Amino acid sequence: MPFAVGDVVAERTVHLTRESLVRYAGASGDFNPIHYRDDIAAEVGLPGVLAHGMLTMGIASSVVVAALEPSTRIVDYGVRFTKPVVVHPTDGADLHVVATVGAVDDESTRIDLKVTFGETTVLVKAQLRVVS
Repeated sequence: MPFAVGDVVAERTVHLTRESLVRYAGASGDFNPIHYRDDIAAEVGLPGVLAHGMLTMGIASSVVVAALEPSTRIVDYGVRFTKPVVVHPTDGADLHVVATVGAVDDESTRIDLKVTFGETTVLVKAQLRVVS
């Protein structure tokens, strides 16, 4: 699949619930109570129960993977975490991902991710390098 700088590769909003966090905790083994208990989150000064950073990172990359040809490989992926995703007990949280081609060379393509929760960017320098 040929890419051009500026192409939007994928865009999706993923809804997270408290159940999503519990399921991820079970799969990952990360049972830190800030990811499922309001009282503990408040006790340590957080604005509420937070989505796991690695869950947020995984969701962001999965949006791109779903849009790529099966033969495409991710050879590098990095992010910088900037703000938490607070998951409301009843309303949950919507994580929005937009993946845009940032650079293309003879060997690979860099896909830049814009990952937001509401109006807040939660990951910066979120980039995948892929090869076909």
